[in-house]
Amino acid sequence: MLRRARHRIYRHAGGRVAMAGPLEDGYAAAQRGDYAEALRLWRPLAERGHAVAQFSLGVMYAQGEGVAQDHAEAAKWYRLAAEQGHAKAQFTLGVMQDKGEGVPQDYAEAARWFRLAAEQGYADAQFNLGLMHDKGEGVPQDYAEAAKWYRLAAEQGDADAQFNLGLMHDMGEGVPQDYAEAVKWYRHAAEQGIAKAQFNLGVMYENGNGVPQDHAEAVRWFRLAAEQGHAGAQFNLGLRYDKGEGVPQDYAEAVKWYRHAADQGLARAQFNLGVMYENGNGVPQDHAEAVRWYRIAAEQGLAGAQYNLGTMYAKGEGVPQDIVLAYMWLDLAAAQGDEHARHNRDIIAKQMTPDQLAEAQRLAREWKPAER
Repeated sequence: MLRRARHRIYRHAGGRVAMAGPLEDGYAAAQRGDYAEALRLWRPLAERGHAVAQFSLGVMYAQGEGVAQDHAEAAKWYRLAAEQGHAKAQFTLGVMQDKGEGVPQDYAEAARWFRLAAEQGYADAQFNLGLMHDKGEGVPQDYAEAAKWYRLAAEQGDADAQFNLGLMHDMGEGVPQDYAEAVKWYRHAAEQGIAKAQFNLGVMYENGNGVPQDHAEAVRWFRLAAEQGHAGAQFNLGLRYDKGEGVPQDYAEAVKWYRHAADQGLARAQFNLGVMYENGNGVPQDHAEAVRWYRIAAEQGLAGAQYNLGTMYAKGEGVPQDIVLAYMWLDLAAAQGDEHARHNRDIIAKQMTPDQLAEAQRLAREWKPAER
């Protein structure tokens, strides 16, 4: 998603301007919440073509401060400032064109304004222009061009651009694949607190890509991302505790992190949590609770969970024994290439009546994954 403008009416980023009096007095009024006074001071300047005043007036209309909120009026004033080369106005007008706020949605026009601001070195615009080239919105998709603009923003310290540039080096899109370079940019973003960069950096340490393999360092980065609520990191941290890699083995801690990820809908975590309940690792053994988590993951289409759920129905563990439902879940897992599921399904089929088999096959045929 493109970055939205986050402008407030404080001092213009370029510092004091030559026209000090009314403009600066307007800033002071806005800072103390006297928007009516700011409007009184800025409007005459804006109407005489002062770009900073035009931009500031646009912010007031966009925020509804001192005036009724009016995105079309905001866009009008942003445009007047943008046409004079005001980079923030160019960026903000690009955001409005991108979102269709106050103007018709127009990705090509958004890209045009982002480019003008980006060429002036405005990092947010460089990031957004990179993202548009990355996605092919308003411009032809071009990973090399995306990487170029991400790099310019990343070198200014933009954390999102640093993450995206790391990802492009990781995947070899628009730049040669280079794990060491990916690690470099992930680290920059991770150190700024970007959870997905912390997660990806953890993966690099886990796999030894671009850095020496180091499970303890992987755990450190997974934990930072997990504590911010990143479901993949929560799952991976749970897995490390489950296996005792990079940390002492601790099933209770594994369960804790699996549960956090499972509660966010991550099927692999739901499946692993089910296994912990089935085996009594880190929690009291509870087949009914195992079935509950297997079912949630199975309904998302996870083959391993479908296999385990089918097995629980076949054995009558945690649920009443039901060979029709056992066949259905095993058949769904088998359709994804699980040979154990296919073998067990065929054994169960020999115990079924023709009517039971027909019903199980119908259920499997009509099954659809749950919407998340």
